[in-house]
Amino acid sequence: MKKLMIPALASAVTACLLIILFIPACGDSRSAEPPDASPAPVSMSPTPPVYVPPVWYTPPPPPVTPPGPPPPELFPYDGVVEHLFFHEVIAFPELAFNGGPDQRGYDDYMVTVSEFNLILESLYRNDFILVNMNDVWSEFTNENGERRMRRNTLMLPEGKKPLILSFDDINFYEYMRGFGFMDRLILGSDGEIWAIGFDPDGNEIITQDYTVVTILDKFVEANPDFSLGGVKGCIALTGYEGILGYRTQSSRTNDTQEFRLNRMQEVARVRPVVQRLKETGWYFASHSFGHINLDTSSLQRVQDDALRWMDEVGSLVGETQLFIYPFGSRLDGGDVWDTGPAFLFYHDLGFRIFASVGFEPFTRLKPDIAAVVCDRMNVDGITLRRQRDRFSRFYDVAEVFDPMRPVEYGTNW
Repeated sequence: MKKLMIPALASAVTACLLIILFIPACGDSRSAEPPDASPAPVSMSPTPPVYVPPVWYTPPPPPVTPPGPPPPELFPYDGVVEHLFFHEVIAFPELAFNGGPDQRGYDDYMVTVSEFNLILESLYRNDFILVNMNDVWSEFTNENGERRMRRNTLMLPEGKKPLILSFDDINFYEYMRGFGFMDRLILGSDGEIWAIGFDPDGNEIITQDYTVVTILDKFVEANPDFSLGGVKGCIALTGYEGILGYRTQSSRTNDTQEFRLNRMQEVARVRPVVQRLKETGWYFASHSFGHINLDTSSLQRVQDDALRWMDEVGSLVGETQLFIYPFGSRLDGGDVWDTGPAFLFYHDLGFRIFASVGFEPFTRLKPDIAAVVCDRMNVDGITLRRQRDRFSRFYDVAEVFDPMRPVEYGTNW
């Protein structure tokens, strides 16, 4: 019996040794061969609970934006289109009317902030609506294959009367600095147009209350039915002291590196201002480069001036077909009935609408060329003091006249 147990015991011992040796070899990760496929990683983060709303829960409806007022119905209009023009407003009359050498000029050709605000309110009460001068006329080809201009039928809300507003010399010239005007237009951090200047105490201010541009912007925002499609007005620019308060002009006497660098910087600064103006309903016209008298200037001077405007101002504000006459003096001295060489030169540059100054609305489509000649009515100290009746359909002069104007110049009403 003992002989039989010895081999069995030996076999059992051998099996146990094999099991003992095999177990650590398989369990030791440092020596085991990698498996064919790695096991999925185990996340140590707890599984977030899933919210199950109770059976009675009803989610709130999405927010509903109340609809705005429906757009007004539009009707065809072929009547008179009025046209008023202004210069830059006097922000601080106490500085402009301080007895200085330019006091009379400021009084003659400008209106104050107070007057401009009151005039806008009166125009709105009298059912005027701002339209774009470019929309009033258009170029076409007649049955003879000739290019001509024609008056368009405007589509306006019922009861509204179309009005063009234009603004001359929004250049913020050097002679205006320190005399109650802002210094330039700027693009604010909010992406809107502001003005920068100094108050009567010499403190720098950034405001939207003291230029024709920002005042009209705010008025249209508050009264959108005062404007057809967001139109504001036409800005007529010269270029001899830059545009919009930026000294972008070249110099024929100063070609230093410092001057050229400063000019490049001014050009870069004004570009976004121009772009924002165009995005918000403003458009541009030529007012000549040097504010020259077209009636008495030689053809050569007229041509040189026009080309310089195209190069230094047109390159910044873009194409325009609008030409606003400086001093109201017409090309060739009589372009209403005649088409002279200076007029033809401007026409070749792309200008089609030529505006002067007159006592009433006037328009003539020239029969021999694609061009319109028209008049604008000047709103300034001269007409406020002397021509009350002529502007009565727009506003009552006695109601808008600023008492801060010099009393010595008087009125006739």
